[in-house]
Amino acid sequence: MKNNSLNCITDENQLKIAILAAGAAGMYCGSCLRDNTLAGALQQLGHEVQLLPLFTPLRTDQADNSTCPVFFGGVNVFLQQASTLFRHTPRAVDWLLDRPSLLDFLGRFSSNVTPESLGKTTLSILQGSQGKQQKELRRLVKYLRKNFSAEVVSLPNAMFLGLAETLKNELRVTVVCELTGEDAFLHALPEPYRSESLALIQKSALHVDTFLATSNYYADHAAEVLSLPREKVSVAGVGIDAEDLFALEVKREERPPTVGFLARLSKEKGLDQLLTAMLSLRNKPAMQDARLILGGWRGGAESNYLAEQLARVDGDWCEDRGELDRHAKCELLRDVDLLCVPTNEPDAKGLYLLESWAAGVPFVGYAHGSLPEIFEATEGGVLVAPQETEALADALAELLSNHERLAQFGQAGRDAVRQKYTAETLAQRFLTLVKS
Repeated sequence: MKNNSLNCITDENQLKIAILAAGAAGMYCGSCLRDNTLAGALQQLGHEVQLLPLFTPLRTDQADNSTCPVFFGGVNVFLQQASTLFRHTPRAVDWLLDRPSLLDFLGRFSSNVTPESLGKTTLSILQGSQGKQQKELRRLVKYLRKNFSAEVVSLPNAMFLGLAETLKNELRVTVVCELTGEDAFLHALPEPYRSESLALIQKSALHVDTFLATSNYYADHAAEVLSLPREKVSVAGVGIDAEDLFALEVKREERPPTVGFLARLSKEKGLDQLLTAMLSLRNKPAMQDARLILGGWRGGAESNYLAEQLARVDGDWCEDRGELDRHAKCELLRDVDLLCVPTNEPDAKGLYLLESWAAGVPFVGYAHGSLPEIFEATEGGVLVAPQETEALADALAELLSNHERLAQFGQAGRDAVRQKYTAETLAQRFLTLVKS
């Protein structure tokens, strides 16, 4: 990596790495989970790492590796956007507004933010030292300079590229930026904020040493959509801390054929697609008793969608276990024969697939996004063409009726995660790319 005479990475054995992770307002977020996993794995390998939450505290279903206060606290960001007064308040006032309990509480209402105000705030943060949150940027730089002489700073996604120039110039660090699915957020912004944000992303990209994508699919996609130089985008991949999932004992006792869904209960993740397939599946021979177990986060903005989908269930064959902690997630995976998350939108990460495989549970889904390349590692289930719900139902029926294939696919998936998708392999790929 060319570092333009900045502080070069000199210690081959240990690095000081600051990972900025954008909290998701109390939601279990795949990017937060990945950042938390990466930070813990890098620490286990002997590196000095600080995981710094942005906007809100991180919510993870494993040990939280963030030990720092929240930066760019959501309340302060909003108030500084809205009023000149709050761009000059003393730190004591800002501290009160950055309290985790307040951020968690107000985060529940984040879905009520208007697209216009969201667009304005996004533009302001992308403007970095010229934006209305420049006080927050100064605080972050001051903290890193005083408390942690980082050699590498990792930005959570392209929407924070406005920080790159100041971090590089003030701290003389290597700056990397993760690419994890931010094109969906950018696409949701109304004009002119979308085009103006894209222009700022392209301008700020000059101050980033390398971009780290979660998959080859997303490396290509993000480079095209965000107009980034493809040669600056590398693939760091994904990985999970799965020791508890590896330890699960796969039991296929006498029970009705059971499908699991473990993701955000939203249109994006394809709950509607799965219910259509399940209704067809239950009309197939030997599948009349097929059951579905749902688990995952559900937001207020999606409540109408969720209610409409659950109203399609005719009977008691669908069990909704609600939002799940780690223990409940393990229980769901232990209680299903396979997992099915047929996303309506291509997924940049596919962490639910890796969790399913780590538990020895085969996966059925749509062949788009990052999933086909993860499936190249092994045959751990079945992928069908996107939006083909009848093909999805056929794949479910074929696999559920063959316990031998279920066992073979489950073991193959578990082996693939052990070999290629652990937290340690994620950390090693990150280090290789940062040092190159």
